[in-house]
Amino acid sequence: MVRNIIGSVLAVIGAASAVASPFQAWYNGRHGQDYRVEDLFNGITATGSGLWVSLLLPMVFAALVTLIGLVLRSRLLVALAGLTVLGFTILWMVRQGQAAGSLTLSSDGTGLGLGVVAALGGGALLLIAAAVMSGRARRGGGGGHRYVGDRKRGRGRDRDLDQSQDDYGDYRYDPDARDEWYGDERLPPVQPPVNGPQRYDRGSDPQSWDTGEQPWAGPPPDDTTRRPHGN
Repeated sequence: MVRNIIGSVLAVIGAASAVASPFQAWYNGRHGQDYRVEDLFNGITATGSGLWVSLLLPMVFAALVTLIGLVLRSRLLVALAGLTVLGFTILWMVRQGQAAGSLTLSSDGTGLGLGVVAALGGGALLLIAAAVMSGRARRGGGGGHRYVGDRKRGRGRDRDLDQSQDDYGDYRYDPDARDEWYGDERLPPVQPPVNGPQRYDRGSDPQSWDTGEQPWAGPPPDDTTRRPHGN
C-alpha cells in the first residue's frame, strides 16, 4: 500500500513534468511546442507547428497512459509511459543533433534548454515509479495459499481415509456374508406381529406365537391324596 502511494506520487510528478516540458525552451530558445512530431521522423526544420501536432502530443499521450496505469495499479502501463517520454525526447535529440551538427549546453540560454531536462526527468521519474509500485494484489493474497494448503491437507485426509477403508474392508459388516461371521448357523428372521399385539405362549413351540387372548386361570385345586399319612 505504501509503495503504491509513493509510486503514484512519483508518477504524477513525472507525468506533469513531461506535459509541461513542451512549453519550455528545448534548443536555442525554441520551445518544444514549435517542433512538429513528423520532424522527428523526417528531420528537424524551421517550420513552426500547431499545438496538438507538436511534441506536446506524445507527452499528453504518456500522461494519459500514466493515469490509466495508476487507476489500474499497473506497473507495466506506468513504465510504458516513461519509455514513451524518454523515447520521443531522445529521438528529438538525435534529429536536432543532425540538424545543428552537434548539441551544446551553455549558460547564456543557447543550446539545450530546460524543456529537455524536464522531459528527461519526467520519463525517469515514471520508470522509477513503476519500479517502486507493488502493483495490483493477487486475488486471494495469502489466503489463497492457505486455501491451497487446506485443500492439499484435505486430499491427504481423504487419501488416508480411503487407505484405512481398504485396510479394514474385511471387517465391515455385510448382511449377505453372515455365514462368514456365524459359520453355518444362520439366524432365523424375526417377523413383526401382523395381527396386533401378540403374547408368547410358554407351553408351545418356542418359535410359535400365540395370537389369541388367553383367559386368566386360577391356581389348581389342592391335591389331598398326596399328603403324607399320619396327620
